[in-house]
Amino acid sequence: MSLEAAASSARGGFACLFSTADEYESALINERRAQGRYTQGRSYWPVALFIGCTLIVAGTALLFA
Repeated sequence: MSLEAAASSARGGFACLFSTADEYESALINERRAQGRYTQGRSYWPVALFIGCTLIVAGTALLFA
């Protein structure tokens, strides 16, 4: 009897808390949001790339003019 109880408690330690992968992904995303990982900060890279490309095109136009 005690052997069966020990076996069932050992199996219970490896049980997954989530019944589906969707539950796991949802809990993971909620935890990461609580940590602040998915905050949207203002990115200046698109503006910097646009200005850089504009300067390159203007320089090329002035070079061949």
